[in-house]
Order: sequence, then C-alpha cells, then structure tokens
Amino acid sequence: MEDWMDGLVWNFRKAVADLLKELKADGVVMKVTTGLRSPQEQARLWRQSRSTAEVEAGIAHLKSGGAYFLAEVLEAVGPCHGPAVTRSLPGLSWHQWGEAADCVWLVDGVPEWSVTRMSHAGNGYRVFAERAEAIGLTAGGKWPRFPDYPHVQRRSAPSPLAAGLSLKEIDETMRAHFSA
Repeated sequence: MEDWMDGLVWNFRKAVADLLKELKADGVVMKVTTGLRSPQEQARLWRQSRSTAEVEAGIAHLKSGGAYFLAEVLEAVGPCHGPAVTRSLPGLSWHQWGEAADCVWLVDGVPEWSVTRMSHAGNGYRVFAERAEAIGLTAGGKWPRFPDYPHVQRRSAPSPLAAGLSLKEIDETMRAHFSA
C-alpha cells in the first residue's frame, strides 16, 4: 500500500485509487501528494500568510466553541511563513478525517500546476475534477470560491462544521485520533 493511503477512509481510498487508475489509462497521470493530514500540519498550513491578529482570532474562535485541543495545536505550531494554502482551521478540513486527498498532474513525469495547460486529453486538473464528480466525489476544482484543483474529498459538505458537527465534537474526535 502506498503511504498516501495510510489513514484514509477505506471507501474513499478505493475511490481515489480507482480514479487515478482510470485517468492513467486515458493518459492523465495524477499522483497523490497528501492524504491524511494531522491537525498540526493543518495548523501550519493555515497559519501561513496569516497576521498575528488573524491567528489570535482563529484561536479565540476555536476556544469559544469548546475546541481547546485544536486551539492549543494552532497556538503551539508557532509562526509559519509561506503562501496561502488553506482556509480551514485545524480539524475543519476533511484531510484530518482521512476523507480528502490532494493530487498533482504529472506531464512526462514532471509536476504541472497549470489549470490552463492542455495535453492530448485536455487539462489534467479539469479532467480529474470532472471524473471525480462523475464517481460521486467532490472536486475542489469545481468550487465557485477558492477553487482548489488538486483537491478531492469524499463528502459534499465543505467542512465537518457544515456537515453538522460542533467545534466541541470536532475537537473531541481530533483529540482522540491525534493526541499522544
């Protein structure tokens, strides 16, 4: 089993593996770069490009909902620098639930990040999004705001909060799965 499969929900893992196999048969090679992501890694990615005030507001938001473990994680990772990668606080991305994966399109074995470049099969990310949606997955490339072409997830709800879980319930689940 490939490393990216570790920690993913079984039916999602199978759907992604089948999708990548189908795409490859049609000449679109995609490789998973991220599957399960810890709350600590999510916190680092979220903190990139965020101001001190935004970080403090994120911590306060988590605490106000009873998500003390996730607030501690967000605070403990410390300052992080880099481009904006995610809008999801730790625990609020399906990556922490094993229900999301990020993929890169490979053209002649080289990562290609353009959503406009075309190959004989079209643009790899756009084909990936179409095929993912056709098999019942949610493709980040189809999101009207902040399209995330490399992203695919099991659920249609954009986050565990939108799926009806409270911050406290999310926090309890994350603590159970990721605390030492």
